[in-house]
Amino acid sequence: MSKLRVVFAGTPQFALPCLDATLAAGVDVVAAYTQPDRPAGRGRKLAASPVKERARAAGVPVFQPPSLKHPIAQQQLAALAPDLLVVVAYGLILPKAVLAIPRHGSWNVHASMLPRWRGAAPIQRAILAGDSATGVCLMQMDAGLDTGPVLLPLPVAIAPDETGGSLHDKLAAAGASVLADGLKLLKAGLKPVAQPQPETGVTYAAKIEKAEAVLDLARSAVELERAVRAFHPWPVAELALAGERLRVHAARARSERHDAAPGTVLGASREGLDLATGDGVLRLLTVQREGGRPVAIGDYLNARRDLAQPA
Repeated sequence: MSKLRVVFAGTPQFALPCLDATLAAGVDVVAAYTQPDRPAGRGRKLAASPVKERARAAGVPVFQPPSLKHPIAQQQLAALAPDLLVVVAYGLILPKAVLAIPRHGSWNVHASMLPRWRGAAPIQRAILAGDSATGVCLMQMDAGLDTGPVLLPLPVAIAPDETGGSLHDKLAAAGASVLADGLKLLKAGLKPVAQPQPETGVTYAAKIEKAEAVLDLARSAVELERAVRAFHPWPVAELALAGERLRVHAARARSERHDAAPGTVLGASREGLDLATGDGVLRLLTVQREGGRPVAIGDYLNARRDLAQPA
């Protein structure tokens, strides 16, 4: 029996565990599709995506069309005669004509428990919303935005101190696990049963904009702590404090009552810098000055003795 011919489509770091799982699945990975090289770094030199680098290292041919809407790009994919297209954070729209090319259709690994958090930023949106759990879904793709039937779901708990970065890594690993299970079943002739998504519970995870990372201290301390965690390591929360802009890498919400205006410094010591919010207190733990590096709050206060006071 011939091996399944699989085309993998993905771009960022999140897709790498799934690519590795596909390479290890005993299938024939005939090509990897990824977005065109982009300018990166201070020199703005063109840089290959993580998927391109990993695929090339594995000897897999790499294709980087700017779009899959053009007939020539679609003909190129069809010529590979894939049995399955696996899509993980590819970042390009796949027309219906593309989804229909593989014999078994197209699978997507999505970082949420669908139908909650369809869309571009499910990891950060789950933390911002205060969700206690999320997960990954192996999904049969259709023409909608993450609307296809779910093949294999895997719940994942969100820890109280979870950051966007730590949850990203958890879900990337979980996605590789469900994909490996799906490929194992497909190889055995037991294609996972597609379960339509329920019509209730649909939410959308809009793309993260940098402006969202500017903290509004009129909001509650709980919401602000979630924002700090969700936006780490990107785009990193920030606020204006005592005449300068600070990036906030770590903070904790405290429930103390106060009558101070939002943004007032309530206490500052090596334990933390406490700011009044619309409800509760936000304790800054790790901050970064413009042009500097992230430092513990005690080191920051050494340079800002005007703020230091008994906690």
